[in-house]
Amino acid sequence: METTQIQITGMTCQHCVSAVTRALRSLSGVDAVQVQLAPGQATVQGSADHTLLLRAIENEGYGATLAPDASGRR
Repeated sequence: METTQIQITGMTCQHCVSAVTRALRSLSGVDAVQVQLAPGQATVQGSADHTLLLRAIENEGYGATLAPDASGRR
């Protein structure tokens, strides 16, 4: 199972975390999601395409980029 780290900007509260979590969990190929407010980061396990992960977060109104230590697929 692949793990993808995503940096997220613009989250300010637990509602933001919930919105991002729901958006990511709705994608095909996502097996598990953990979103953390303080570091502004999501950890996604599964086979979902990175572009789709980033787009799902951006569609919720937040900025998203793959973390520098991501698996090399960009």
